[in-house]
Amino acid sequence: MEDLMGKALAYLLAAIGAVVVVGWVLHAIIGPLFYLALVVLAVVGGVYLYGKAKKSLAPGTRTQRRIEAAQKTYRMRNR
Repeated sequence: MEDLMGKALAYLLAAIGAVVVVGWVLHAIIGPLFYLALVVLAVVGGVYLYGKAKKSLAPGTRTQRRIEAAQKTYRMRNR
């Protein structure tokens, strides 16, 4: 009976150790991948927003015409 308890305790400790080691290895592998994914999302989002802003200020757009009209008014007022 004591031999069975010793083996059960040894298997339990081995299982706990295996879970800890596997968790540590997965964390070491997936951790940097998670941060890499965050960086990629930030860069893609920045490129998207830059493209939207650049496109909205393109020649001939309503926003660009408003900016040009405001500049013209400002120049006329401050002669």
